[in-house]
Amino acid sequence: MPHSDSPTRITVISASMGAGHDGAATELTRHLTAAGFLVDRHDFLDLLPARIGKLLSGAYLRLLTWAPAGYQRIYAATEHERRPNPAVRALLRGAERRTLATVTPETRAVVSTYPGASQVLGALRLRGRLAIPALTYLTDFSVHSLWVAPGIDAHLAAHAIPAAQAHEQGAAGVTVTGPMTDPRFTPADEDERRAARTRFGLPPDTPLALLVAGSWGVGPVREAAAEILGTGVALPVVVCGRNHALAERLRADGIAHVHGWVDDMPGLMHACDVLVQNAGGLTSLEALAGGLPVVSYRCIPGHGQTNAAALDEAGLAPWIREPDRLAPTLTELLHGPRGRAQREAGLALFTAAPGPVPAVTTMARGPLSATAIPSQRRRVAARPAVAFDVSGLPPRVPADALAGVPSDAPRSVPVEAPRLPVAARFAARSRQARRRTVLMVAAVAATLSLGIGAPLAYAYGESPGHHFGALTHYLEDDDR
Repeated sequence: MPHSDSPTRITVISASMGAGHDGAATELTRHLTAAGFLVDRHDFLDLLPARIGKLLSGAYLRLLTWAPAGYQRIYAATEHERRPNPAVRALLRGAERRTLATVTPETRAVVSTYPGASQVLGALRLRGRLAIPALTYLTDFSVHSLWVAPGIDAHLAAHAIPAAQAHEQGAAGVTVTGPMTDPRFTPADEDERRAARTRFGLPPDTPLALLVAGSWGVGPVREAAAEILGTGVALPVVVCGRNHALAERLRADGIAHVHGWVDDMPGLMHACDVLVQNAGGLTSLEALAGGLPVVSYRCIPGHGQTNAAALDEAGLAPWIREPDRLAPTLTELLHGPRGRAQREAGLALFTAAPGPVPAVTTMARGPLSATAIPSQRRRVAARPAVAFDVSGLPPRVPADALAGVPSDAPRSVPVEAPRLPVAARFAARSRQARRRTVLMVAAVAATLSLGIGAPLAYAYGESPGHHFGALTHYLEDDDR
């Protein structure tokens, strides 16, 4: 345990896979800092071995862009898998050493906003190598199986629906904490609305539909923009993120109001009347906090569709599955009681619970128990106790989630190895180089996105163990 006069630190690990995971980590960091903690931020892609993080991010983007149907098959095939396949486990194990290095003697908790990081932290907790609580903040409204990691002490959810999905998959310490967004996302009055429209060069009185597609600008955005314009109900205002080619194509299509990356998203939301989204990520929560009705349309495969279904089930955003429902749904949201009801439901989401910071604070400042988490390889059959209810009210963090290890328990302490002869050191470096090369090949072969996917072999009904078993044993130093 750190000295009483030592600053208490919390490590937050996200991933630059789009902007949602990082956005949640940014807000978590800001709130924890305001609560008196020192926060260390890390990108999980930088913790992966052999510098393959950017490769994985690029593979994910290309899969979404070039082969969305294949990506859907991957997601559906892995959505309820109880554990990652062997190739994924091998890659994750390669990140353990660097992940442990993010923990300082003053660190009292680690929070992940990315499922790959959660898998690594959970494995470290199960083997007793991580002696402080590890928490996962679920940034999606739907919960893929990779979000649920054995060994994680608590899974924090924005709403009862993702909490129930996590519990169903065996997550420990499930708690409904409510969402968290930048405080600038608030409802606008009429003066703020008109000022925002003037700043962005938008017509003063026309109903505006803000169409977003994430920081990468993926999905059938051009089709959605043309169909919104064709309804005559609202004028599309499109945000393309960093997809400059998409922005140029939309302008060539005759869409008058097209933006790339927008720093002042709160202001742009103040100018608009409804949000049309295709992924169900952080932007949807920001719109709800800003009092905008939200609709899901032409959603991207995988998490885009499961998030849309969860938001629809929660009564927070209707999912339009057919183009002929676009005009009547936009009309209802802009001018009817349905729009008012959804604005109220969205704002209530932020007042029903205090956000994840109190739960993190409780675990970080709570006492550590006298026993370490037992080492176990398999998920237990009985589901853990759950701490949420359908009302979405914030429950107390369960006491058993505070289980840890003695304050004097050893963490990852480097031990200086005896110096080897030159030839032996050269041979060892050669083996390490070969291992890194094979790891890179494994990453490419897996076409892996740790946020939501797994190798294509899963999607097409082949056994990943058949293809990757020997490789996994090699990478994990398994002698079997």
